[in-house]
Amino acid sequence: MSSVIKTGICSYGMSGRVFHAPFIEAHPGFELTAIVERHKDESRQLYAGSKLYRSIEELCADKTIQLIVVNTPAYLHLEHATMALNAGKNVIIEKPFTVWLYEAEQLQQLAEEKDLSLTIFQNRRYDGDFIAVKNVVEENLLGEIREAEFRYDRYRPNYNGSPHKEGDLPGAGLLHNLGPHLIDQALYLFGWPQAVFADMWQMRPDVLSDDYFEILLYYNQLRVRLKGTCIARETVPAYALHGMKGSFLQQRSDLQEEKLQQAV
Repeated sequence: MSSVIKTGICSYGMSGRVFHAPFIEAHPGFELTAIVERHKDESRQLYAGSKLYRSIEELCADKTIQLIVVNTPAYLHLEHATMALNAGKNVIIEKPFTVWLYEAEQLQQLAEEKDLSLTIFQNRRYDGDFIAVKNVVEENLLGEIREAEFRYDRYRPNYNGSPHKEGDLPGAGLLHNLGPHLIDQALYLFGWPQAVFADMWQMRPDVLSDDYFEILLYYNQLRVRLKGTCIARETVPAYALHGMKGSFLQQRSDLQEEKLQQAV
């Protein structure tokens, strides 16, 4: 593999436009070689030097591509990642990694057989609010932590019309959309739990998938609660840690996404 990794992204929707293309373009170790847009030409405004393909098949057939970012809707992750691996490409998959466990195991086995790199994109580990929480835990500022709550709340009382986000397609719903961030952060800080409780609910009458979830992770001397809802008009702390020496509350401060949305 050359020192500069030639990279292609499978979609130029929000994730491609906001979370992937700008960072690939800015990093000296990567080259944004190709972008897939099935019908539009929006990527030409900022990335005219990148190749424009109309299908994942065309992207996978490009022999210069070394890494493919699978950032299509969740129900297509297995199909598109399999295509990329079979084409000899290393793969990064947007969350959720897959809809079902067996799909993840299938991809892992294929990557091992092909001797290729396969990983998941977990950008929320680098948000300022979570880094503050991480520092509190790692510096043991609260003593032994006994209780933690991580939340990802929104106020969206009406169906947004997106079938792969709030419709009945596999992988739709709040748990698959935002849950991976909270689950990853909890496992990153506290490790694998001894037991898990989970509750999912459909609160809004016009949606076709879950718009509320609560997950409780049981550890020996710790309980971690992960929650998400779409009808929280008033904000509460996104992170709450309670330890033997004190408590820490952190509001969600998503400055990174705000700046990226503004193309800053």
